[in-house]
Amino acid sequence: MIDLDSARAVIAGTRAKGREMGLAPLTVVVLDAGGHLVAMEREDGAAYGRPEIAQGKAAGALAMGIPSRRLGEMAEQRPQFVAALSNAWHGNLIPAAGGVLIRSSTGTLIGAVGVTGDLSDKDEEAAIAGIGAAGLTIG
Repeated sequence: MIDLDSARAVIAGTRAKGREMGLAPLTVVVLDAGGHLVAMEREDGAAYGRPEIAQGKAAGALAMGIPSRRLGEMAEQRPQFVAALSNAWHGNLIPAAGGVLIRSSTGTLIGAVGVTGDLSDKDEEAAIAGIGAAGLTIG
């Protein structure tokens, strides 16, 4: 499982990349492999609903074992299936880029990060940078 220090490092790296890219205020959530919240930060100026969006991106990635970008692609191809998944998970699924699986250096799934605040592609780019900055790998 991802520990608090590693989760904070992912968040710090994600936020740093967001500032480097000039992104809108980000909200970053890190969940452990069981889907439990480890850490969350909402930058000044981020809308109040952003934590739930970030958590939905990360939770969806964990629940399906794929990045939330792929869930978005599935939603386009099989909208009824993704809608059923969202219903089964009580709405805790955001099928848009920005939810990325986190693996240890040995390849073990340890959690996921969810990022929201700007365009989803940019959220995902910041998430991937944050994982790398923490010395972890994407998965």
